[in-house]
Amino acid sequence: MAERFRLLIAQWNPTVGALAANAAAARTAWDQGRAAGADLVMLPEMFLTGYQTQDLVIRRAFLRDVAATLAQLAADCADGPALGIGAPDLVGDKVYNAWHVLHRGRITTVIRKHHLPNDDVFDEHRLYTAAPVSGPWRLGPVRIGTPICEDAWHPDLAETLAETGAQILLVPNGSPYARGKHDLRMQLMVARVIETGLPLVYLNMIGGQDDQVFDGASFVLNPGGRLAAQLPAFDAATQLVDFTHTDDGWRAEPAPKALLPDAWEQDYRAMVESVRDYFAKSGFSRALLGLSGGIDSAIVATIAADALGPDNVHCVMLPSEFTSAHSLEDATAVARALGARLDTVPIDDPRAAVGRALAPLFAGTKPDITEENIQSRLRGLLLMALSNKFGAMLLTTGNKSEVAVGYCTIYGDMAGGYNPIKDLYKTRVFETCRWRNANHRPWMKAPAGEVIPPRVIDKPPSAELRADQRDDDSLPPYPVLDAILEGLVDRELSVAELVAAGFDHATVKRVEHLIFISEWKRFQSAPGTRLTGRAFWLDRRYPIVNRWRDAG
Repeated sequence: MAERFRLLIAQWNPTVGALAANAAAARTAWDQGRAAGADLVMLPEMFLTGYQTQDLVIRRAFLRDVAATLAQLAADCADGPALGIGAPDLVGDKVYNAWHVLHRGRITTVIRKHHLPNDDVFDEHRLYTAAPVSGPWRLGPVRIGTPICEDAWHPDLAETLAETGAQILLVPNGSPYARGKHDLRMQLMVARVIETGLPLVYLNMIGGQDDQVFDGASFVLNPGGRLAAQLPAFDAATQLVDFTHTDDGWRAEPAPKALLPDAWEQDYRAMVESVRDYFAKSGFSRALLGLSGGIDSAIVATIAADALGPDNVHCVMLPSEFTSAHSLEDATAVARALGARLDTVPIDDPRAAVGRALAPLFAGTKPDITEENIQSRLRGLLLMALSNKFGAMLLTTGNKSEVAVGYCTIYGDMAGGYNPIKDLYKTRVFETCRWRNANHRPWMKAPAGEVIPPRVIDKPPSAELRADQRDDDSLPPYPVLDAILEGLVDRELSVAELVAAGFDHATVKRVEHLIFISEWKRFQSAPGTRLTGRAFWLDRRYPIVNRWRDAG
C-alpha cells in the first residue's frame, strides 16, 4: 500500500494581540484535524499573534505571553496530530518571525524566516532578525520544507530545501490583499514548483487588520504547476489535503477548487471585510456617516450596510442653503434602498452663529474658502457629537483622488475613524457603484438590486459648499486627474514621462503641487482599506515638509 500523508489547512482569521482567542481557534482547527485523521494541522504565518504586529513584537512582556500561550497550546494538543502555527520566537536578544510545530505536548520544530520583506507595508528588518536557512523536518513518512511567506518569493531557499531532502513544501503566509496579488502569488509559487519538482501548499490567512485585508485564496500545486486545490478568497475555510507517495514522489490528490472573484468584486469584498473586521476587532458594532446625496457617501453607506447590516448604519443629512433638492432626494433614496436610518440636521443655524462670532474679526474681508470650510467643519463637529453620544464609529467618505490632492477639509469631512474608499480613485468609485447595483453576494448584508440611484452616479460631482459649485471648477475632470495621479502616485512617473504620454504640462505640474502640499492632511487622515500597492500610509511614505519639485 502506498504511503499517505494527510494535511488539514485552516485558512482562518486571527486578531492581533488576542492570544487566548487565537490559541482557541488553533485548538478548534486541531480538533477538526484529529477527527479527520490528519497527520498535521497547518495554520498561517503569525497566526497566534495576528498579523501584522508592528512594534507590539518588540515588547518583551508581549513575547513572554506569546511563549506561555504557545507552551499551553502544545500541552493542550498533545494527543493527536502535529500542529503548525506561526508566532514570534525570542532567542536571547533576537526576535524571529517563526513557524512552530507542536507535537506530543511540546514544540518539536521551529522554522525561522530567512528573507524578511522590507517593502510595501512590510518593515520586518526593523522588527526581526533574519535567520539562517532552516532545513527540512520530518513528520511520519515525509520530509517537509517550510519557506515562510517571503522565503518562497525567492528561488534560493526552496531550491536549498529540495537539495537537502524536502519532499513537500508548506508555505504559511500573511499576505495582504492588493489588486492583482493572487496572480502574482500563483506565478511565483508555480515557479518554485517547477524549479524544485515538489508539491507545494500555499496557505494564507484571512481578515482585516487596520488598513490591510488578508484575502486567503490559498492553493495547492503539484509538480508541473498543476492546481490540486483552490480555497476561496476572503472566506474562512478548512481543507483536507491528502498526499500519496508515488513512483515520481509525493503528489497531492485532487480536492475542491473554488472559483475566485474578478477584480471588481475582490476590491469591493476587501472594503466590506475591512469595515467588518475593523469594527468587530476594535469593539464597535454601529456605523455613522454623513449622507450628502453624492456618490462617495452613497458607496460608503452601502459598504457599511453590507458589512454591518443596514440596522447598524445611521446616515445623517446635514443640509445648508447650498444643498440642492435633488441631493436631499438622493440621500433619502439611498438610505431607503439600503434600509438604513436617515436623520436630517440642518447646519444653517450653527453656521449663522459661527458667522456672528467671527464677524468682528472678518470685517472688511470677502467670503472665500474659509466660509466653505466652516460648513464642512460644522458637519464634522455634529457627526462627531453623534458618534460620542451614541457610540457609533464615524466613517469618512473621501476617495483617493480627493485625498491625493487635498480636496477635502481637515477636521471637517475628513473627521472620523475609518475610510473604506481611501484607496479607490473617483473613476473607480463610479464603476464600483454600478458593479454593486448589478451584483449581490451572500456575504452582503444589505439588500440586492439598485441601492444607489443612477442619478447619484451620473450627476456632476459637487461639494455643494457654494452656489452652483462643481468639482471640476477646482480640479481637472476626474478621468484626467486619475490618470495623472496613477502616474505620479502609483507608478512614480516623472512629470516629463506624463507629458510625453500626452498630458498637459501645466496640469501635471499643478497636480504634482497639490499632492505634495497635501501631505500634512493625509498624515492626519483616518486609516482606510488598502486596495493597491501604493496606498496612502505605509506603502507611500513622503515627508510633510518638502520643497523639492520635479523640474520636468
